[in-house]
Amino acid sequence: MKKEPNSESAFLASKPLEKMSSAARSRVRYVLTDIDGTLTAPDGRLPAKSYSAMERLRAAGIKVIPITGRPAGWCDHIARMWPADGVVGENGALFYMRDDSSAKMIKIYSEPSATVRESNMKRLLSMYSAVKRKFPSVEPASDQNFRETDVAIDYCEDVRPPLTVADAFEIKKFCESRGATAKVSNIHVNAWFGDYTKLKMSKRILKDVFGENDASMLEKTVYAGDSDNDAEMFGYFKLSVGMADIKAYAAAMPAEFHPKYVAPLRGADGFSRLASAVLQGRAPKKLGLR
Repeated sequence: MKKEPNSESAFLASKPLEKMSSAARSRVRYVLTDIDGTLTAPDGRLPAKSYSAMERLRAAGIKVIPITGRPAGWCDHIARMWPADGVVGENGALFYMRDDSSAKMIKIYSEPSATVRESNMKRLLSMYSAVKRKFPSVEPASDQNFRETDVAIDYCEDVRPPLTVADAFEIKKFCESRGATAKVSNIHVNAWFGDYTKLKMSKRILKDVFGENDASMLEKTVYAGDSDNDAEMFGYFKLSVGMADIKAYAAAMPAEFHPKYVAPLRGADGFSRLASAVLQGRAPKKLGLR
């Protein structure tokens, strides 16, 4: 039987962010990043330092693509308004990108049939009713009305008193027992029907939209995240970086899905350090990380 990893010992194998080599940093052309707990501050808001970090990366010719569990409605806004080159939403269900030349929104869905998406949502809402009976303290996420493909179960964003991470994993198991795929973020348990993931959609758009292949995307991409629903991305990308909060989820993640590097700070502060590290790889002389 595989031994459950210990968060303290497992993180000894993850290198500090400053150990990422300058050669690796200089090859980065894509920064893929989770939003909640990665770009946001502990209060859940997007601070200026994260927005500025994205702008600095894009000014250096690096494409910035948020990869999030947040809903389609938010993704439309992000693709239009943020300094981003597209956004993967609802944990891999969709990709939105604004075509600047035509001023039109490009939309790619993992499940192309709107009829199937609507049918799946009806099943999910029925499943949520069962979740609510078993875990009365949970609520639907405040952004649920903007979703097209999943249910987001709020365990600590707006719910007071908040539930624990352990509670969230119990909710995840319950959803899986009903045939759904489920992932735990730092605020929600997201559940859906279908075999799509953040990683599958990320690989698809890097290939089909940006023209990369399996080998080139591994050399050119950094992924930043903070929780269990980032595990598959951490495991795949050679330059994966966890924010400091990842330690709270480590014990539930197999060691091969831990990030390769760990930022010294939480959320937006950690992401800002990562952006500076990537940009430092392009500087003519060594600069201290901010």
